[in-house]
Amino acid sequence: MEVTGIHFHDIRYVSSELPTDVTIFVGEVKFLVHKFPLLSKSNCLQKLVSKANEENSEEIHLIDFPGGPKAFEICAKFCYGMTVTLNAYNVVAARCAAEFLEMTEDIERGNLVFKIEVFLNSSIFRSWKDSIIVLQTAKSLLPWSEDLKIVGRCIDSIASKTSVDPANITWSYTYNRKLAEVDRIVEDGIKYQKKIDCVPNDWWVEDVCELEIDLYRRVMIAVKSKGRMDGSVIGEALKTYAVRWLPDTVNALASDAHIKRNRSLIETIICLLPSDRNIGCSCSFLLKLMKVAILVGADDALREDLVKRIGLKLHEASVKDLLILAQSPQVTRYDVELVYRIVNQYFVHQKFNRNTDVIERSEKGAENLLLGHGSSLNVAKLIDEYLAEIADDPNLSLASFIDLSQSIPEFARPIHDRLYKAIDIYLKVHPSLSKVDKRKICSLIDVKKLTTEASMHAAQNERLPLRVVVQVLFFEQVRASVSVEAQNSRDSSSVMTSIDEECPKELDSCKSLKHNMGHMKISEDIQKTKKLAKKSSKNSRSGMQLLPSRSRRIFDKLWIMGKGHGESRSPETSGSSQSPTSVVPGDMKSSGSYTRQRRHSIS
Repeated sequence: MEVTGIHFHDIRYVSSELPTDVTIFVGEVKFLVHKFPLLSKSNCLQKLVSKANEENSEEIHLIDFPGGPKAFEICAKFCYGMTVTLNAYNVVAARCAAEFLEMTEDIERGNLVFKIEVFLNSSIFRSWKDSIIVLQTAKSLLPWSEDLKIVGRCIDSIASKTSVDPANITWSYTYNRKLAEVDRIVEDGIKYQKKIDCVPNDWWVEDVCELEIDLYRRVMIAVKSKGRMDGSVIGEALKTYAVRWLPDTVNALASDAHIKRNRSLIETIICLLPSDRNIGCSCSFLLKLMKVAILVGADDALREDLVKRIGLKLHEASVKDLLILAQSPQVTRYDVELVYRIVNQYFVHQKFNRNTDVIERSEKGAENLLLGHGSSLNVAKLIDEYLAEIADDPNLSLASFIDLSQSIPEFARPIHDRLYKAIDIYLKVHPSLSKVDKRKICSLIDVKKLTTEASMHAAQNERLPLRVVVQVLFFEQVRASVSVEAQNSRDSSSVMTSIDEECPKELDSCKSLKHNMGHMKISEDIQKTKKLAKKSSKNSRSGMQLLPSRSRRIFDKLWIMGKGHGESRSPETSGSSQSPTSVVPGDMKSSGSYTRQRRHSIS
């Protein structure tokens, strides 16, 4: 007898010479079937038919049937001996339906449950692509798929395959892309003449990104638990997943309709970050996670964990990365307090790990200082540029600016040009600062650490307090005098070493200053200054005619004082560590009488 399946709207039946004797409802679909084929393979239907007979009914209703009508049809066809086609898309539903109907070996040998299990183990779980598809379909069949351990076995299969040596991969890693000839490795036992020489370690990253966040979390936990995956690959996988699922606009991230989902997603990604905070993810990616975490209101503990992770890699960041929008009740444009915490975290770590990024010392101390603290120098440069970026915020308080500036230790800031630029911007945007406040912020600058160009700009800067201008001019005089003496004594090497140790030069900072201060016009030529310095005091004064009248009078007075006192100069003008060429907050009070006396003498 030939048996064929016929579908007609919501009624399905099997064409046969024998009339059907039982009606089974699955959802909105009615199945007209025969008792014997089904009862011989389903213990569940035996019980239900027996109960229906007791109630004089020929109808059976299968409530909450896993997989719905399609899954029941597969089971019914198997009972009738019809050909059943299983694949990665329907096998989970068929397995759950067979379990519901109790189609086990206890009823008949070689029953549907057994055959599906063989198919899963011999085909599905051995295939990379099929394991991912089955895991995706299993999501809609919970809790059945979970209880049958299909989800767990899929996850273990995927995790095991990710940690295989890429050189031994025998399946396609192009699940989400068309399999081009150049992408072929070895698949289904067929050896291609052109085999890829090197499969990337992160070949699996894009494929698992198709998983929903809960399943993705479980897969990544399993991958990490294997202990064979490099932290950098884990970081790349998390970054790819974040790019795939997180919206790229602020409004979409914080919208009421999606904020809960986005919060769950970002919190999961943070939890999955590699346990070793010093590897795995770039600082730029971590800072982007921080921005999203703030917007969606992620857990405070997770955000604090991000601060610590970012602190370890701050030297890799850019100014753009640090521009994190402030949230209410903060009044500033950017979250300066957060950056302050990150900087402190970085230097706390550096204090307990002095060997981080340290290069072996060279013969010259100054050169060693610049090289030996490479990462700290990068952080100092970064924060000075960040200060220049936020300095034009009218709501940025003086205390916040000073605190962030002072979070950089002295050794990490051998050149003060960038800091000077930031302070100049702040003074320009905050013209109402009191004299006391101006002295406070300018006390951050060490004039001995300004390059010649920055010093010349400062000497003409009307926004700076008079005392700072005096100190700049004085130190430039000392620097020029020492240079002339070095040439005359033919001992330039030893003298220049002394100068270099006091004022280490950073060529890139000069170029940066030229670029960022386009309005600054420095017409003073260095070689010309040296020649003029050899002449009489009258000629040397003529070399400063480019300065404004106030600065020129100050410089003239300083030059006369230096020549008149000769060797008996007072400590205030000796250029020693106690001279006014170095400004620190603690020296303001002690040098006050000296400042007043000097101002009186030149007025």
